[in-house]
Amino acid sequence: MAKETVLVVEDEEDIAELVRLHLAREGYHVLCAGSGEDGLRLVQTRSPALVVLDLMLPGIDGLEVCREIRSHPATQRTSILMLTAKGEESDIVVGLQLGADDYVTKPFSPKVLLARVKALLRRKTEGVVDDQTSIALHHIVINPGRREVTVAGKPASLTYTEFGILHLLARRPGWVFTRTQIRDASRGEDSISTDRAVDVQIVSLRRKLGPAGKYIETVRGVGYRFKE
Repeated sequence: MAKETVLVVEDEEDIAELVRLHLAREGYHVLCAGSGEDGLRLVQTRSPALVVLDLMLPGIDGLEVCREIRSHPATQRTSILMLTAKGEESDIVVGLQLGADDYVTKPFSPKVLLARVKALLRRKTEGVVDDQTSIALHHIVINPGRREVTVAGKPASLTYTEFGILHLLARRPGWVFTRTQIRDASRGEDSISTDRAVDVQIVSLRRKLGPAGKYIETVRGVGYRFKE
């Protein structure tokens, strides 16, 4: 059975060919573009399921490509995996805020990149858990209707905001959420007003989850994710 179409937008030919080769070996139909302009044209005409997008591109850069993809109804659900150079943490944050789904830093392991591509396409197929569906991951059970959390069968007493953060992260395991996204999603009497307050809430949440708190991972310079 044929797999989805993946577009690689990368101006360095050796990297583009490396990514194309590994994706093709997995059965994906791979398109390549060497500039942001060509990438946008292929997104609009070929409707790929996922875009592997380098941020440093000639002409229109990767952030603008990401913004354009997310701004049009016909392409806004396209999955985006950013390729970034180490040290570009501010660009990673901006990219995630613009709607990119995940990122891989250069130099990267082809196995890691393939795993991220497969995970994003799997989530696209399976869809996102709705707000009222109970979630069970790593011995943690989250019941949104009752606002209850149990860890290995024992109740965890969370504040309104701690519950909201856990539910936000657990609904999309593996997805990176910036501190801004977490802050904006928080509500209640202990709602979060600063990035530092996000970190404090995460520390408290991990402590209340006990050993299961390790599944809330810090993504350096960006934010947090719930381990798949």
